[in-house]
Amino acid sequence: MSRTPLVLVHGNPESAAIWGPLIGELDRADAVVLSPPGFGVPAPRGFDSSATTYRDWLASQLELFRAPVDLVGHDWGGIHVAALAMSRPDLIRSWASDALGVFAPDYLWHPRAQVWQQEGPGEASVREIWGGDLQQRLAVTSALGMTGRMAERVAAGMDPEMGRAVLKLLRSARQPAMAEAGRLLPSAAQRPGLALIAVDDFERASGTLVQHEWAARQAGARMVHLEGVGHWWPEETPAPVAEALTKFWAELPDPERAPAIDSRG
Repeated sequence: MSRTPLVLVHGNPESAAIWGPLIGELDRADAVVLSPPGFGVPAPRGFDSSATTYRDWLASQLELFRAPVDLVGHDWGGIHVAALAMSRPDLIRSWASDALGVFAPDYLWHPRAQVWQQEGPGEASVREIWGGDLQQRLAVTSALGMTGRMAERVAAGMDPEMGRAVLKLLRSARQPAMAEAGRLLPSAAQRPGLALIAVDDFERASGTLVQHEWAARQAGARMVHLEGVGHWWPEETPAPVAEALTKFWAELPDPERAPAIDSRG
């Protein structure tokens, strides 16, 4: 029996390179990495970089697979994954996200995101973060808490186009947009889900532990509390996440036995 396709979706300000260590831990050279347009790959002309557009983009990519996939997302990629699980469960066998807390009704965007959501200050922040040379971008990634190769890989992929995408994306997600999206979390329970809760993510950019747990319960997702794991786990601490994913997948039914779902209306 062939393995279920594995699809990985990264976030902001990342590019596909961040997944290398996790892919190695999983021994999944066949994994497919999807980069949201504007984040490491050019955005098509007319792409508006809103949260719903990214959700629909992800659905369009998964429709190209012959079978439902195991879908994993980090940071904003985790938000896209959860949104896909709520709206198109027919495209997946399972899903895993480290960003479910943003869907809690009392979630507040982190201070940097709140700046990006403001006309004027947001543009100034983007010029500062994405407009500098490589050394300036390395300083930014270090300030975000990245170390070593992850800081270098992320800095190398940052450019003004990514900054513009960030502004559009975060402005489309001003509250109450995420709280309203969270009302659909029970729809994600149609497929097995895993909430990856990084206990040592001290910034809590995607929500508090309580918010993650609330959203996971709403989505019917299994929870794994990852001690010693911070926000930038794809590069810095992939081993415990790989272990959690492997255990999760091992307990899933065969794809051929999963109930058919048609969410396209």
